[in-house]
Amino acid sequence: MSAPSDFPGAWRPNPASTVALFEQLRLQVIHLADNGALAPGTRLPAVRALAEKLDVAPHTVARAYKELEAAGIVATRGRNGTVVSARDERLGGLAAAAAVYADVAKAQGASFAEAVKLLAAAYDVP
Repeated sequence: MSAPSDFPGAWRPNPASTVALFEQLRLQVIHLADNGALAPGTRLPAVRALAEKLDVAPHTVARAYKELEAAGIVATRGRNGTVVSARDERLGGLAAAAAVYADVAKAQGASFAEAVKLLAAAYDVP
């Protein structure tokens, strides 16, 4: 497990944004994990420490971490803290959900193109 990173670095949430603070933090962690800036195994700061550094309520950080954990982006390991999950681990749940979706789409007679169109619509992609 990597030592605590310098996350969040210079990044700070924008309180004037219409995007909730916890969501800004959640998206930032996903972005950094996806581009490799937060390597798998990197330990994120404790909730209270990060909340203080970002000048937000601890609940804001806790909610972001909880949602990141539910999505498989991070894992909470008790005294070892919250760590960034490997991409393969993160995508495992998504692959399982995709398999279920594909099975349901096939069972309902949807073509591959129709299933993709529905998925794109759910993503709000034109």
